[in-house]
Amino acid sequence: MKVEELIEISKVDITTLAVDAIVNAANSSLSGGGGVDGAIHRGAGPGLLQECIGLGGCPTGAAKLTGGHNLPARHVIHTVGPIWRGGGAQEAALLASCYRESLRIAAERGFSTIAFPAISCGVYGFPVDQACAIAVDTVWNFLDSAPFPMKIIFACFNDQVYDELNRALRDRVAAVGLD
Repeated sequence: MKVEELIEISKVDITTLAVDAIVNAANSSLSGGGGVDGAIHRGAGPGLLQECIGLGGCPTGAAKLTGGHNLPARHVIHTVGPIWRGGGAQEAALLASCYRESLRIAAERGFSTIAFPAISCGVYGFPVDQACAIAVDTVWNFLDSAPFPMKIIFACFNDQVYDELNRALRDRVAAVGLD
């Protein structure tokens, strides 16, 4: 199976997906917040916050696993994206690490379906075009060497993210075709 066949880009509410895991663009305290983080906590119910409290937070670029609680997804992988500070504070490397660490957890657990939001593209201010290119490249590189097929869904919250992810995927497919 070709890598591009394992990647789906959809305009969908991530909290409605019945997958092995959804990824939460969390804050470092894992205590819920705005955007996708707040939506996931609301959908999962109070048990998610209680489980998160026991994890002791999460540093930027890392990821931690919880149950899905009241969500259709069986698990939630919480990752903390970088706040955009102009590009000179290792933001790109930290964002790539969010995707890699989330995928590492999914692979270790044998998950076959995982859904990502646009990490750091909301209030954290990462430029959407750059964030989407990093997301696609990181996921592509992982899938290209994964020990088993894993379906990746990028759950888009707006047209800009949807369009930029599709552009980044087209660019990646074209670049691979030139090798």
